[in-house]
Amino acid sequence: TIRPVRRSYYDPSSAPGKGVVWEWENDSGSWTPYDMDVGITIQRAYEKQHPWVDLSAIGFCYVIDFATMGQINRQTQRQRRIRRRLDMVYPLVSGTLPKSQSWPASPGAAAAPPVPACACPQCLLVMSVKATVSAAGPSTATLQPRKAPPAPPTAPKAPAPAPGTKAPDGMATVRGSLKPLAAQGGRRQAASTPALSLASSAASPPGVGGAKASRPALGTLNRSHLQRLAIAQSRVLIASGVPTVPVKNLTGSSPVNPALAGITGILMSAAGLPVCLTRPPKLVLHPPPVSKSEIQSIPGISHTCRKTTKKQAKKGKNPEEVLKKYLQKVRHPLDEDCTICMECLSAPSGYKGPQPAVKPDLVGKLVKCGHIFHLHCLVAMYNNGNKDGSLQCPTCKTIYGVKTGTQPPGKMEYHIIPHALPGHSECKTIRIIYNIPPGVQGPEHPNPGKSFTARGFPRHCYLPDSEKGRKVLKLLLVAWDRRLIFAIGTSSTTGESDTVIWNEIHHKTEFGSNLTGHGYPDINYLDNVLTELAAQGITEESLAQEKD
Repeated sequence: TIRPVRRSYYDPSSAPGKGVVWEWENDSGSWTPYDMDVGITIQRAYEKQHPWVDLSAIGFCYVIDFATMGQINRQTQRQRRIRRRLDMVYPLVSGTLPKSQSWPASPGAAAAPPVPACACPQCLLVMSVKATVSAAGPSTATLQPRKAPPAPPTAPKAPAPAPGTKAPDGMATVRGSLKPLAAQGGRRQAASTPALSLASSAASPPGVGGAKASRPALGTLNRSHLQRLAIAQSRVLIASGVPTVPVKNLTGSSPVNPALAGITGILMSAAGLPVCLTRPPKLVLHPPPVSKSEIQSIPGISHTCRKTTKKQAKKGKNPEEVLKKYLQKVRHPLDEDCTICMECLSAPSGYKGPQPAVKPDLVGKLVKCGHIFHLHCLVAMYNNGNKDGSLQCPTCKTIYGVKTGTQPPGKMEYHIIPHALPGHSECKTIRIIYNIPPGVQGPEHPNPGKSFTARGFPRHCYLPDSEKGRKVLKLLLVAWDRRLIFAIGTSSTTGESDTVIWNEIHHKTEFGSNLTGHGYPDINYLDNVLTELAAQGITEESLAQEKD
């Protein structure tokens, strides 16, 4: 396969023109340069003395903060260090920019000045191929394989594809292993081109083989001739009877794989074999643009938006009355430890904080799970919680009552968009948009009266529009109403405190990829999120409770 290539010249006032490189710090602690267009965008904002630049306009969900020299992921709020270097590692052109050129060059183009020959194995292979083509001319679209009985004297002529058509795929092969290919060195010329030499002598009429002046060089061959040459070379290698090894894509996170792919490409290119280089997959956070007319409401779910306020669930009159609904008194406790204060149940509670109005030696058993604690400890635990009339067993996490959270006020939107998620091509997609503004923490939050931040909002999440996907959405709506989707705390990705964070219910924030683990395909995601919702006390029974 032959593909066009190009090289770009950048304005002297741009980042590459000035020798500026912008880099970000990867997980291993080393530095990775940004793509050229990203580096140019960052440098332009830096020179204009902007405090930050949003890269979403060029397809990246990052914000560059020049004050902290950091890169912030708008979805996960993860922050990485960045740096600006002034030692460009590749040469830059100076003076006037040369005119755009293409390859192959026109037959009348001026010949380039001679370049001293290189004696490395790769250059020897390339020169041998060029020399053979120059001697044979473009008419040798038919190349003869090695003589091996009972092979016919000439191979059938390869069909010539029309100009502009794509050559057949699947012919990128390597003779034997790569190690002998590089090790044979200078003698590779004789080993790699006998078939080309035979074809040259067989296809040329008498008296014309030595007239090199009338033979065009490799640079003057048009696209169809080059395609025929690539096809014929591959057929020669396959027909020679030597075992061939197909070159496959080498993918993975290890730096060894790109290195092997690069070495393979160099050796194949030096041998005259077709090489196709591909880019790694890109992060796809959002779907293609959707117009308002394409957005649909979700059948069976009223409205397309929910808002939350600071209103709490109905509280009990006092902690003792709340606990009476969930406990049974134990008159003769076993010789075990209370898992809250770690004192023996037969002894008084070891809790040393504010003393509740309960005797420290009373013991109670939770009616559902049967775990036993000091009543003194349970009242203290309830007073240190959300005080919403619910209780959660500290041992097995069984929930008593209706658990609510401390999610700050915000808005949740949900609708159907006409695009399919990877792994769910049979259905459309449910898009959820969460939006929580920054504000001031209330009495139920870690630092009442202190402001909190809300990074990365609005946050877009995705579910398949299937029966199970709609079930998950209905339960997420219950979780939103109970203020359990988000909380205020310390971000595990950026380390920032007093900020809005996810609250143990995972969401998929990648639409068309799964590079970060927060996308599709993920066959277990819907089941996993149902389990996480159940751990917060949200099940199908909760839907009936909400209706009541």
